[in-house]
Amino acid sequence: MNNCPFCKIAAGELPAAIVHRSPDVIAFRDIHPQAPTHILIVPIKHLVSVDDVQAEDVQLMGRLIATAKDIARDLGLRGYRLVINTGREAGQSVFHLHVHLLSGRALHWPPG
Repeated sequence: MNNCPFCKIAAGELPAAIVHRSPDVIAFRDIHPQAPTHILIVPIKHLVSVDDVQAEDVQLMGRLIATAKDIARDLGLRGYRLVINTGREAGQSVFHLHVHLLSGRALHWPPG
């Protein structure tokens, strides 16, 4: 998408602290972290939110979660939370589907 910052990061047009890249997934550190470890796992394919996921995207969604697990393992995280916000009311501020990987502090329940 033309003005999507995550598409621009994936294309190398915007800088980011990239921690993982594969043909269909990129992961990078959040520039406004909400925890000591805050990484965004993003599909290269532009999907606005979970609402845009179709049957052909199911494997991609699995790769997002598997990538988060692998990053957490590689960073030696003892516990972590994965969050996907869908829609402005849920806190989504960049309208390109992404998974937040949060760790490094006590994460209370319920969130928000």
